[in-house]
Order: sequence, then structure tokens, then C-alpha cells
Amino acid sequence: VGSFLIVELMRQGMNPQEACEEAISRITQNTSKDIKDFQVGFIAINKKGEMGAHAIHKHFNFTITSEDKTENIEASYHLKH
Repeated sequence: VGSFLIVELMRQGMNPQEACEEAISRITQNTSKDIKDFQVGFIAINKKGEMGAHAIHKHFNFTITSEDKTENIEASYHLKH
């Protein structure tokens, strides 16, 4: 359901980063479990090529490859411990 939420938030005008952050925020606010024990992360891209990524914890990484380079990126994260 998180992916659906992100697409819907982007349809409503959020950029991919804002949409990913909102989805993670909702997960952390609405879960009854201790979120320190699990990881959720999202990566999104829109029609303009704008990208966003956000996770609950540090170390959610992904790679982007273009014609001239490959770049490893660590997503922003919700819980700062």
C-alpha cells in the first residue's frame, strides 16, 4: 500500500522525495510494533525524472546508472539514532 500512497501523493502535487518521506512518516506513526526492529524504504521517480528516496533507518542504499556514471546513494532516513 505504501507504493500506491506515494503515487497518489505525487499525483496530488508532491515531489518524489516529499511523497517518500510522508509514506515513511505514516508508517512510523501508525504502527503498533517497535520500529527499531524493522526497515522500510521507498524509492520513487516521476515523469520529469525527479527522484526521491526515504527509509525508516540509516543504510537504505540504492544505485543510479546513467550514460556517463554509476552512483551509489544512501537515502535520507526518518529515525536519527
